[in-house]
Amino acid sequence: MQKTHATVVEGMTCGNCALTISKLLEKKGATNIAANAASGEVSFSLPDAADVNMLYDSIDSMGYKVVRGDAADGVVNTSEHTDNTTTYLIICAVFTLPLLLHMFVSWHWLHNPWVQLVLSTPVYAIGLWVFGKSAVRSLKHRLPNMDVLIILGASAAYIYSLIGLLVYTEAAHDYLFFETTASIITLVMFGNWLEHRTVKSTTVAIDALVRLQPQHARIVMTDSMGKETILDVESKYVKEGDVVLVNHGDSIPVDGEIIYGDAQVDEHMITGESVPVHKRVGDAVVGGTLVADGNIKLKATTVGNTSVLSNIIRMVREAQGVKPPLQKLADKISAIFVPVVAGVALVTILVNYFVLEHSFAEAMMRAIAVMVISCPCAMGLATPAAVAVGLGRAARNGMLIKGGDTLERMKTVKQIVFDKTGTLTTGKLQIDAYVCNESVLTKEVFQSVVVSIENHSSHPIAKSISNQWRGVDEVDFTDVKEVKGKGMEAIDATGDIWQLGSERWLHHTADNSGYDLYLYKNNQYAGALKIADTLRPDAAATIAELNEMGFKTILLSGDKKDKCQRIAAQLGITEVYAEHSPEMKNAKLDELLKIAPTAMVGDGINDAPALARATVGISLSESTQIAIQSANVILSNNQLATLPKAIRLGIYTSQTIKQNLFWAFLYNIIAIPVAAAGMLKPTYGAGIMALSDVVLIFNSLRLGIRKISR
Repeated sequence: MQKTHATVVEGMTCGNCALTISKLLEKKGATNIAANAASGEVSFSLPDAADVNMLYDSIDSMGYKVVRGDAADGVVNTSEHTDNTTTYLIICAVFTLPLLLHMFVSWHWLHNPWVQLVLSTPVYAIGLWVFGKSAVRSLKHRLPNMDVLIILGASAAYIYSLIGLLVYTEAAHDYLFFETTASIITLVMFGNWLEHRTVKSTTVAIDALVRLQPQHARIVMTDSMGKETILDVESKYVKEGDVVLVNHGDSIPVDGEIIYGDAQVDEHMITGESVPVHKRVGDAVVGGTLVADGNIKLKATTVGNTSVLSNIIRMVREAQGVKPPLQKLADKISAIFVPVVAGVALVTILVNYFVLEHSFAEAMMRAIAVMVISCPCAMGLATPAAVAVGLGRAARNGMLIKGGDTLERMKTVKQIVFDKTGTLTTGKLQIDAYVCNESVLTKEVFQSVVVSIENHSSHPIAKSISNQWRGVDEVDFTDVKEVKGKGMEAIDATGDIWQLGSERWLHHTADNSGYDLYLYKNNQYAGALKIADTLRPDAAATIAELNEMGFKTILLSGDKKDKCQRIAAQLGITEVYAEHSPEMKNAKLDELLKIAPTAMVGDGINDAPALARATVGISLSESTQIAIQSANVILSNNQLATLPKAIRLGIYTSQTIKQNLFWAFLYNIIAIPVAAAGMLKPTYGAGIMALSDVVLIFNSLRLGIRKISR
């Protein structure tokens, strides 16, 4: 039998950390591993007989700290821990810039070998402190990572330069590569700083979800005499079975069942439905939703970690853990490249000393030259150079993309799932259609009566109707009143009674059914209106372009089935899933992900788990902050038409990265054997290495001008 364990690991703050811990757990026999670098949470399964504490000890031995016991139930707040990344980066940059400057200016003091030694040594020391510990830990557990490659290249350049300075004093300039040491460490430090900031920002989505939970609740206490007392407490102290009072304009503090009153409840954060839902005694309500109109008392049914909002938070956390930042291609390569380079360097020493009978010093210098020439600069630059250009191009075209991994993932997407309300539609209500019984009244009178009644209501639908039919002649009523949970009733000057409200209240025949509002005159059917969202102006063209590109488009919404099918038919979407709760959306997305890599486009709180779980989560700039924080791509110009461009840019970026890596490998494949044979001086090797960097940069810049529109 397998048992699931969950804990918090302090110090796991980046994708490389999560990857290393995941590899260790896998090596120790764990399954179903999820390491979330954003929150520090780690979960995995082990056989019942396995000792989980021994596994925790292994994680501790790598320099991390496993939080054990009850403390592991929380989430690590990484902001509370000391982070010296920014300080280290500033120090490295200050010492590295003069070293790089000496290649472009003729200031004599910058070319002094001892000055270069003084400038590079602090940077090298910081590199050993920051990357050396990780490299040693990874080698100890036979899980070599990119840090091993960084330390190998930086150390080879530094040691080679130091030997050249101390041994070959007169020709020291032929052996000086102190700037290579400093630039390797500083560039990688900058990349780590960016990644750390990105990972840290991903916790904002969860924090925002937590803040949605109302902090206070009014508990109704009833004594033996039946007298009620209202007690204001923190929501976390509400227990199952407590009676809670919620008034007009308040957020519902806990999940529960209405036992008194009725109200219009805005549930769009859960269902995506833009129209408030009428709730009465016996109906269930969800914590975090808003009472738009009315007053209710509810009995708490689910509290704490079992509530709907808590489940959404849990699903976002799980999705972030299941889908950690993609392992960089250079990390995958390093497991092979590091031992190969070390092996070539060792063979170089042996062959030159024992076979070719060179001095040991010469053999050693050739071996170090191999490591200098095989420095991972080009390999390390291949991905970030392309990604930097790609992200910049995206920003200029109305796309904010979180991280280079997102660009790489976008090329794998085969199907795209869309939410309806606020995504394919504007979320603004309008009259979609109406009919009137012309034997009772004309269309003009129908519009006048409807507008005149709705002008007396504060309901969102009423305001939409009044705005859309503004300017029609109004009818004078002697009396207008609201019928709670049903609609409006009015009496005109001639004594006619008008009623405008729901189908459940007024309309009990099969004729003209399926409308949202019905108008009756003296208990006789007079007409009906259908209320709907307006389609985004660019929705149809975007769906058509995506279908033309070969993507499968899918509609997944919490809204009613008939509304979803109508929208899908207008847009040319053939696969529709309606009336799905956040849990159902998450489950459906899991099914779709098993079929093919899937992108999710959404805008609401109810979409947040699915956005986090999808291969690529996409949101619009006017979406809820929860959706924006959970998504990987934000269409900052709030236009769906930008989506096909974002996908093409992802594909082109991936192609550029592969081209860059090809050149980086070609350089190493040619340069290493030549250096091992002593046919290539380190000076020329450094020149070729610099040239390879220039080639990568120019190839990456080409991405900035490549056409991405249709």
